[in-house]
Amino acid sequence: MIRIDGNSLTLDEVMAVARFGKKVTIDDQARENVRRSRRYIDQLVDEERVVYGITTGFGKFSDVHISREETELLQKNLIMSHSCGTGPLFSEETVRAIMLLRANALSKGFSGIRLETLDALVDLINHRVHPAIPEKGSLGASGDLAPLAHMVLPLLGLGEAWYEGTLMDGAEALAKAGLKPIVLTSKEGLALINGTQVLTAVGAVTAYDAKKLMTLCDIAAALTGEALTCITDAFRPELHSIRPHRGQVNTAANLLKIFGGSRRTTRQGQVRVQDAYSLRCVPQIHGAGKDALEFVLEKIAIEINAVTDNPIILPDLDLAISGGNFHGQPMALPFDFLGIALAEQASVAERRIERLVNPQLSGLPAFLTANGGLNSGFMIAQYAAAALVSENKVLAHPASVDSIPSSANQEDHVSMGTIAARKARDIYDNAARVVAIELVAAAQGVELEDPDLKGRPLGAGTRAAYDCVRAAVEPLQKDRVMYKDFDRVLALVKSGEIVDAVEKVLGPLH
Repeated sequence: MIRIDGNSLTLDEVMAVARFGKKVTIDDQARENVRRSRRYIDQLVDEERVVYGITTGFGKFSDVHISREETELLQKNLIMSHSCGTGPLFSEETVRAIMLLRANALSKGFSGIRLETLDALVDLINHRVHPAIPEKGSLGASGDLAPLAHMVLPLLGLGEAWYEGTLMDGAEALAKAGLKPIVLTSKEGLALINGTQVLTAVGAVTAYDAKKLMTLCDIAAALTGEALTCITDAFRPELHSIRPHRGQVNTAANLLKIFGGSRRTTRQGQVRVQDAYSLRCVPQIHGAGKDALEFVLEKIAIEINAVTDNPIILPDLDLAISGGNFHGQPMALPFDFLGIALAEQASVAERRIERLVNPQLSGLPAFLTANGGLNSGFMIAQYAAAALVSENKVLAHPASVDSIPSSANQEDHVSMGTIAARKARDIYDNAARVVAIELVAAAQGVELEDPDLKGRPLGAGTRAAYDCVRAAVEPLQKDRVMYKDFDRVLALVKSGEIVDAVEKVLGPLH
């Protein structure tokens, strides 16, 4: 059971709920904070004060007064009218992350929602009722209005939701789970949808997976290095200590650790004086990506415990402030950065694949096949990797530099943060596929001159990685349908199994 209080949620806990199905409970102090905030909302309504979204309309309609009698209809209309999402639906784990992050933000007690409404949202998580939320339609300010409105629909017995693997009417999903629809009152609709939880959830899940992928990139580069008799002098700590970017230093240390015990790697001048950049500069290239990821993770840690509502309710100060905490820019820039960093990891991996398959660069049989001409070997595997990398270059263009005014120019600058997060996720998926291709190609490369790997043993780390790949994919003796090979290794990449196997032998990598 993951306890939320609005202040201490971690990314690991987000994934425990989103991916691994942990249930959620609300901290006792958080429950009291929510009650206190709600009492203040009731006071504002009783006194008929003019407060945005409570006694007024929304956006451009903020100058329209709403009577006390119309409060419930105002909130229901808000949810229905804002449910304008389009496109494919978010995955189950993303929806669970979205609901958790919204519940956590509301539990801080600055949003004015009723405790029973917050409990109803948590019940959706715990009963595995997953609202159908389209991926597209958010500007990232005022928060993720459209997708979060879709999240709320099933709470009202509207919209659609997944339950026990079936997409059904929202009211039916509630009934099957033993839950009842709720009726929203003053401020609650706005409290539920005005925030950055969709873009943050998508980016957070991507960043979580990216951390393991970046470690795997080091492992894949090392296995390629074994096939190409890589020079290890370029990874010496003395070199990196005088340019001490953390990611660079850690990557160089990873490589030396993974190569430990290898009889295939070489020293400077032994075979050649220096390697190409895609091998020699792995610490600098991979390390920069890791440093970018650390920056993104720091921002995620802040945002998953932030109040991104509007207006913000400060009962102790007798204030309801209409500000801009819903604006997605603080996360739009990091998620663009995440996409760029992942695109670069894939880009350099593809260059290593090219070095493996090109006999002018590798000294290995062309396209890693012993009977070239009759067999094409890994020729088109490199094509596929190049296509993925090229697509990533398009996707890596930042979304956050764009803005389109909305709500009759009241919302005249928006973040496009949800697009940035979704692009980062797509880039991650492409990058994982490129790394899977590199791993299969590198495993083939180390075998071509020493099929049983006894004459020139691999390092301890590269051997563990090689064994994982070979447990899923047999060596390529002659041409066969290859996409299934890459899909099997892609599953290992995404599960983290290869990293786990290497770390079991070597201990933690950076």
